[in-house]
Amino acid sequence: MPKRTRTNYDGAWKEALEVFFEPFIAFFRPQIHAAIDWDQPIKFLKDELRRIVRGARVGTRRVDELVEVHLKDGTAQWLLVHVEVQNQVDRRFAERMYVYNYRIFDFFRRHPYSLAVLGDQSPAWRPDHFGGDLWDTFAGSRFSVVKLNDYRAQWEMLEQSTNPFAAVVMAHLKAQETRRNPEARYDWKLSFFRRLYRLGYSQEQVEHLVTVLDWLLVLPEALAETLAEAVKEYEEEEEMPYVTSFEQIGIKKGREEGREEGREEGREVGVQEGLLTAIALGLQFKFGDEGLTLMPLLAPITDIERLQQFYLHMLAGADLKELRAVCVGLE
Repeated sequence: MPKRTRTNYDGAWKEALEVFFEPFIAFFRPQIHAAIDWDQPIKFLKDELRRIVRGARVGTRRVDELVEVHLKDGTAQWLLVHVEVQNQVDRRFAERMYVYNYRIFDFFRRHPYSLAVLGDQSPAWRPDHFGGDLWDTFAGSRFSVVKLNDYRAQWEMLEQSTNPFAAVVMAHLKAQETRRNPEARYDWKLSFFRRLYRLGYSQEQVEHLVTVLDWLLVLPEALAETLAEAVKEYEEEEEMPYVTSFEQIGIKKGREEGREEGREEGREVGVQEGLLTAIALGLQFKFGDEGLTLMPLLAPITDIERLQQFYLHMLAGADLKELRAVCVGLE
């Protein structure tokens, strides 16, 4: 029986929001996108968000972003984006949105626009407010809602869209559908790779979208290795100008360094350095700075096959504790 995959929805959505925030707003709320002056810089207010949730009983935080944008009329506006990606109903979700809103106003005297993205599969769960009417008053708050499950009925639109967030939504939905079917997940992931090329995204956009795909459509080790080969063959057949996954990016860099040295020893060192670069990128993307604490354990390893073995464990969705154990086993 194949090892069950571990989809990192939170990591995928955090990456997608921070890299593709403008396409995110354009895709889900085009009327708001039209009101924002995108020539002005946007600012992710991480410190401010940490301050408002400190000490607040908001339950488990998922993917939250507080973003400052400037409107075309010159005023600044705060957007509170909350992504609830768990696959089950959370009865306290609306309360959490209410707490976020009143604490933002209490701390900073600012009313944010609040948008919740619900990634569960329940058609009926659509919270959009907390509180209610009391005689002639309303006590509580309302927020805007995107339900990803609705896009299953709009698959043709997703396929035709050139917005990077259409790819994120497609991958999210297929991650849910294929969580017990790794072969189907492999097929979808390969088709998504090919689609990224056809849409003409920049190299930087492709690399970030591949990160999202790797987190959402995690494959068992054997299928991950097969996919890497299939993508490589596709790139060669289509004469694509750039490569994709962490490993391919890092190994290509290492091979080029080795060729420049022109010696077999240089090639081996180059591949090793390329693999370590790829692993470091993957660890940081998946686990943040904490993931990089494994690099001192990996840096002394010169055996290419052992480094590739570690990379495949990482790609297959192992958590940080499991990867640390793999490091110990490779020593």
